[in-house]
Amino acid sequence: MKAAVLAFGLTLIAAPAWAEAGGVLEATTSDGQKVRLLPNGRWEFLDVAKQAEAKKIADTYPENRSPEAQGRLFGVGRVVEPGDKDYNRGSLNPKMR
Repeated sequence: MKAAVLAFGLTLIAAPAWAEAGGVLEATTSDGQKVRLLPNGRWEFLDVAKQAEAKKIADTYPENRSPEAQGRLFGVGRVVEPGDKDYNRGSLNPKMR
């Protein structure tokens, strides 16, 4: 959590340089972990193992689902990912099939 807060703080501090550079910035957190600050406001670890672990944790949150996913209107319901048998099945009304 501290790394996330610090990375966010670094993003705010580095915003003017970011606008000029228009790309990815590399930074170091207060506990010495190297991170990459992306132009879209997100950040990721430079260490591949730490980034893989962080991605596993991030994938458990519904707001980090793939853009093609369907469902979860106002936080209610389940997320249907592409490849699921219920993905884009259309109407269940027999007259409409």
